Amino acid sequence: MLNDTARTSLWAIPAVILGSLLNILDGVSYGMIIFPSSAPFTDLGPMGVSMFFITCVLSQLCFTFGGSGFAGANGSMMIEVVPFYHIMAARIASDIGEDKPAEVIATTIVTYALSSVLTGLSFLLLGALRLGALIGFFPRHILVGCIGGVGAFLIETGLTVSMRIPDDDFNIDLETLKFMFLEPQNLALWTIPLALAIVLRLITSKWSHQLIFPVYFVVIPLLFYVVVAAARLNLDDLRQDGWLFSIPGGVNGESDSWWKFYTYFDRSLIHIGPLWAILPTQFALLFFNILHPPLNVPALAVSLNEDVDTNKELVAHGYSNLLAGAFGTVPNYLVYVNTLLFYRVGGSTRVAGFLLAVATTVLLLVGTGPIAYIPVPVVGALIFVLGIDLVKEALWDTRHRVSRTEYLTILSIIIAMTVWDFVIGVLFGIVVSCFFFVVQNSQRRSIRAIYTGENIMSTVRRPSAQRAYLKEVSKQTTILRLQGFLFFGTITYVEEAIRNIIDTPSWQRNPVRFLVVDLTLVAGVDMSAAEAFVRVQRLLAAKYVTLVFCGFTVDSPVGKALNSVGVTDSEGVELFSTLNDAMEWTENVYLKAYFRSQKMEMNIPFVFPGRQDSSLGSPRRLMLFEAGSRTIANEIPSPPMLEDTTTEPFLTLVRAFSSFRDFDFSLFRSIVPYFQRMSVPEGFVLWHQGDNSDGLYLIESGVLRASYQFTQYAQNIEESMVPGTLAGELSALSDLPRNATVVVERPAVLWKLSTENLRRLELEEPNLARMFTHMVLKSAKIDYDTLLAALAGRQ
Repeated sequence: MLNDTARTSLWAIPAVILGSLLNILDGVSYGMIIFPSSAPFTDLGPMGVSMFFITCVLSQLCFTFGGSGFAGANGSMMIEVVPFYHIMAARIASDIGEDKPAEVIATTIVTYALSSVLTGLSFLLLGALRLGALIGFFPRHILVGCIGGVGAFLIETGLTVSMRIPDDDFNIDLETLKFMFLEPQNLALWTIPLALAIVLRLITSKWSHQLIFPVYFVVIPLLFYVVVAAARLNLDDLRQDGWLFSIPGGVNGESDSWWKFYTYFDRSLIHIGPLWAILPTQFALLFFNILHPPLNVPALAVSLNEDVDTNKELVAHGYSNLLAGAFGTVPNYLVYVNTLLFYRVGGSTRVAGFLLAVATTVLLLVGTGPIAYIPVPVVGALIFVLGIDLVKEALWDTRHRVSRTEYLTILSIIIAMTVWDFVIGVLFGIVVSCFFFVVQNSQRRSIRAIYTGENIMSTVRRPSAQRAYLKEVSKQTTILRLQGFLFFGTITYVEEAIRNIIDTPSWQRNPVRFLVVDLTLVAGVDMSAAEAFVRVQRLLAAKYVTLVFCGFTVDSPVGKALNSVGVTDSEGVELFSTLNDAMEWTENVYLKAYFRSQKMEMNIPFVFPGRQDSSLGSPRRLMLFEAGSRTIANEIPSPPMLEDTTTEPFLTLVRAFSSFRDFDFSLFRSIVPYFQRMSVPEGFVLWHQGDNSDGLYLIESGVLRASYQFTQYAQNIEESMVPGTLAGELSALSDLPRNATVVVERPAVLWKLSTENLRRLELEEPNLARMFTHMVLKSAKIDYDTLLAALAGRQ
């Protein structure tokens, strides 16, 4: 066991060296800028480096000792917090006063520690509630815009660090431009690190080896001191001119201890008021912090081909940040790039992670004295590299990956963060995103399709003559299938479409009796959209048009929204749970209107499935009568044709087949003896899906309902069968199992042609059997075409 540990430790040495070098580079670049460069924080760069190393050690230990699923996870400071820290530090200095530097610094450090505690609690809560995936729903382009804003801030910080000027003194104006470009000394101070950053990115664009970055920043200081030695330059003069960092006591005396910032944790120095004043910035910082791990962890898992639990990683981040807060330092997280490089050079074990924590602790204990010998252009180049990378990621890499409005949102966030501050930038980005969301969704079509009743019919199986009649008169039914979320931005298009349907030119061509609004695919309705339906209902009522809603239940969100404005209770409004039920009801109304107008007194039962209420008052009756005279009027043949054979089942056979021109009345009289009469009660199951066929049934009266189940999880398809139609005909003719379950919906009288009698008919009356089969297949073809059209209307 000991030998294995020693062997693993030896293999981990290259990774530990690389990880330590990365921590040094990050510490001198990001730790140095934790505090603003303005008074009273001017000389606190080394203190920031110490706080950086402490949070690195704490997070590394937390991740290594089982907190993270990644054995070689690298923890480090959240560099994105720096802009928010500068905002809070400036506010605290303003509230307390720069004449009280100790109190300003103490309150600022407590603020930083408090941000770690809030971040840790948030991560713990998200992980414990297993809400890691929820963060992924936050709009990515807003996060990208914030990242770009951080990049712009880092570029600006790179300029202030390189030229050794306070943050408050850097403003984009004519005086600053003169200071930067017209003074040779200052021009050299910022152009050299910028050039070094650009050269590095040009190198990495051609060669992508992971060691290029650390080696590059090791070579630059060496070259710097080679030039210094060759030119015999004085280090104090270079430090005074801004080429080396000026660290109090770091050259001619003792450097500050790594624990110096703990001396500021004095209750007498801490002001509570400013802590409350900067809470909005704290929450903006917290909001930005919690977005990174849920995005970094899955990406790292893919890169390393490891399966980890995001929620467990969030809990680990919670503990590591609570530790950071308890130790008075800044927030931390698992660093994607550092961890990936660490793994690639052999740091894939927890031993390697522990050794990295030990090495980082050694760097902390060494103190900040060596910082006095780090060339400022090295730190400036590091900051420029990261800033350029983040701006490139936000503006260049996304140019072909996001929509125009998303790109404008990213750009506007960066500008707002640069011109004002980060809190305003985040809020501005959210507002702009909401605005573009409304605009984009307003341009999307909320109307999925517009049909007429001749294209979309119910699944009710009716006699062919009634089908032909409904095919003509259902042109007076218009179906609007809506989709998405209906709100003030999308309902305008819907309302305009409805007005176009009932305007004068359209009305003259095709007067509408029913407007069916299918809301099956609608996710929700806001108050503006619901009130728009109230206006639509009034408009339709003036034209005697019935508004039919379907595709929702009364207690659903859509139903509650419509009910809240009273449109569902209005006169002339009908509600149905499905489009099929709505179409079934409108067809029944058309048929009843014709039958009642003709005052048919023949002993023929006209039975309708579904809801039976209907009331028609409309100036469009002429079309119904004309269509009925061409179709239903021919359903019952004249008395000379019937002669004395008005008995059943012949009369029902005539109703089923009389609309076919090749129907032979005299020939079909001979088929009557082969049928057997059945009287079945409501709820009786004629057969189940999969049963063997025992014959076909001719419906004299009552209603049957067939239920088709095509797959285990698909919604059942239901079909009603009314008098004058056939049931079970295809299974009987093909001698195959039943394809549906059929139940008696209303007490029915049926005439059964059993399988045995069908075979006997084929032997005794082959011509009649062939003609009967021909009629049955014709009828079945029409019925199944209607069923398929109804199913297609659901799409």
